[in-house]
Amino acid sequence: MDTRLEVVSANLVTIVILSRGCCVLSKFITRYLVAMAAADLSVLIFDVLLYEIKDAYFPYSFLNYTPICCFNLSLLFISIDCSVWVTVAFTFDRFVAISCQKLRANYCTAKTAAVVIAVICSLSVLESVPIYFVYEPREIIDAVPWSCSITSSFYTLPIWVAFLWLETILTPFLPFLLILLFNLLTFRHIVQANRVRRGLRGNRNGENYNDPEMVNRRKSMILLLAISGSFILSWMVTFVSYISVQFTDTQFYKENYNDLFTIVEQSGYILRTLSCCTNTFIYAVTQNKFRAELKNMIKRPLALTTYLFKCSHERNYPLSIYPVKPPQNLTLLEILIMIAGMISLSSSGNEGKMFLARRRRVQDKQYIEAVMHKLLYKVLE
Repeated sequence: MDTRLEVVSANLVTIVILSRGCCVLSKFITRYLVAMAAADLSVLIFDVLLYEIKDAYFPYSFLNYTPICCFNLSLLFISIDCSVWVTVAFTFDRFVAISCQKLRANYCTAKTAAVVIAVICSLSVLESVPIYFVYEPREIIDAVPWSCSITSSFYTLPIWVAFLWLETILTPFLPFLLILLFNLLTFRHIVQANRVRRGLRGNRNGENYNDPEMVNRRKSMILLLAISGSFILSWMVTFVSYISVQFTDTQFYKENYNDLFTIVEQSGYILRTLSCCTNTFIYAVTQNKFRAELKNMIKRPLALTTYLFKCSHERNYPLSIYPVKPPQNLTLLEILIMIAGMISLSSSGNEGKMFLARRRRVQDKQYIEAVMHKLLYKVLE
């Protein structure tokens, strides 16, 4: 349970860091990466937290009511489709940015990225609406439907067979082909462009030039291949299980865990969920600025705590000669935390009364007013 919460926290941290825009990435790349992190976080919430652990920790909670279970599974498939197709959109965006110079100026923009993400989310919702009707109650206790299981007609009715084929093609068959195609084309273009650039710069005889353009291309390629390669490896087993269902008599979600197909299917689901956790580590490994921002995010609460502790021992000084200088460039959340901490520290004396209910020293009042002015300025920015 703790590990699952840590994974969710890692995706939240990724969203916060990328949203701050301090990783020296263009706005449209940042939007794709934030959208992927948000979609991965949604998969973890609806799959791991609300579906997988409910039987172990909350076996007879409202989450096991059949309507809620069906709704949760629908949201899960929406999140999966969004995660997969935003990855495809990001791969195509990198292909256009690197290989299609004429289209790059019009396509590789923040506005286009927002439109593409919105279209993907809308189509994912429309595609996953029938998922709600795929499931039926697994058991009925005291006239109350419990849990979910695939309806028996799912593999026989033509409309459901067609829907299963559509799901298999859209996720993951077509994304597999598109990601492989765009990566191959992008890689080929980069190799050719680097070969020509080295020739123009006189690097044919082995001279080592520090070419910023080639360094940027190398970093973009590493990030692209890391994300795309992680997606392909994580979805490979699920892809095989989908194909097996289409061409054999096997079925999804069997409860016989000694069956080979069930083992392969469940292993694929584990790897698919794991793919929603790997992007954070990929950013940390490939992006220096992301690592720096992650370190700063860890250090800031520690510095703020140290600052508040020092403030609690230095209350006899006026604001103008306050010995502890307040941290600069504080965010709105950090200022609120600082004010709450100061109120808590000021109320921990022998009087035992709340700070705002008593008259305090003039120095403390002036200091709090200064921080409040800074907070007001921050809000009005």
